[in-house]
Amino acid sequence: MVQFPRMIRIAAPSALVALALAGCAPSLGPPPPSAPPPPSIANAQFSAADFAWSQRPGTNIIAGRTAYRQGVVRFTCAGGSVVLTPETAWSRRRMTALYGSAERAALPADEVRARTPNAPPGDAAPFVKRTTCDEADQFAFANLADGAWFAITIVRPVNVTNGQSVALMRRVVVRGGRTTPLAM
Repeated sequence: MVQFPRMIRIAAPSALVALALAGCAPSLGPPPPSAPPPPSIANAQFSAADFAWSQRPGTNIIAGRTAYRQGVVRFTCAGGSVVLTPETAWSRRRMTALYGSAERAALPADEVRARTPNAPPGDAAPFVKRTTCDEADQFAFANLADGAWFAITIVRPVNVTNGQSVALMRRVVVRGGRTTPLAM
């Protein structure tokens, strides 16, 4: 007696469709390369040459506003300074030392000031752009070169006596001659 191998029974329509689709799936090749890692900040030293890109004239604008709150307490930057620091390996290291992040932070201003001795030394003042926050808590920077920047301001509580000021920091990327909104 001849024995035949045992056959597995599958539902023909669904199995055939699955096999047909699998055989016809387009080959997209390998995935695109990931973005390059950010520059190493562990031992980044101040170098004025690293800031040169930020001095080129550009057509980008940052249109910013603060809307910071702690519970029901609203904060304002009206009449205060807003600074814009170009991103370099050194400034990323400095933001991380001062704010605990190189992306965004809201910390008591006294705490940030107390961390200053631990921040890497260097004088970026010639490359920092400055403006004033208006009565509507808005500010703007124009003629910016393409790149990443750190916007920083100090806000104080509205209608609260002896309230603690808060330092706000936020990284923003501008490119392509656009106006980039920035909420802090």
